[in-house]
Amino acid sequence: MKKVLFVCLGNICRSPAAEGVFRHMVKEAGLHDLIKIDSAGTGGWHEGESPDARMIHHAKKRGYDISDLETRQIRAPEDLHEFDYILTMDNANLRNVQALDVKKQHHHKIKALVSYCRIHAIAEVPDPYYKEEDGFEHVLDLLEDACAQLLEEIRHEVRRGIE
Repeated sequence: MKKVLFVCLGNICRSPAAEGVFRHMVKEAGLHDLIKIDSAGTGGWHEGESPDARMIHHAKKRGYDISDLETRQIRAPEDLHEFDYILTMDNANLRNVQALDVKKQHHHKIKALVSYCRIHAIAEVPDPYYKEEDGFEHVLDLLEDACAQLLEEIRHEVRRGIE
């Protein structure tokens, strides 16, 4: 089983949306029994809350239901050990998660999610929290692009593991 953790600042907009997008793609690909998906924030301000209502709304318009997700803070070292892919939304998240890896044992699996983008050339997934409605749509565009490529990579890994 492959395990994927999406990480943003508060786990209320970008990372739960990434979890929802990827969960949907994985289910459509018939791999939901082979891939575990979760999300977390580097900060714990919203722990136990639902994702932002605006992100829930925009995700739902695209067929992704994230309304049942519950926010949490990343756990170190537990999450660093457990997950095969730890994918961050922006450069600050990347630095913060890498800082949790004190012994640098897990740096190889901590990456920027946008490194998987093929359609959009962008340095990070911007935080839509203080933006207009189109900011949420832009984030979903980026997440769909990156998650599609991520799924292809993991699909190949899973196939190699089965053969």
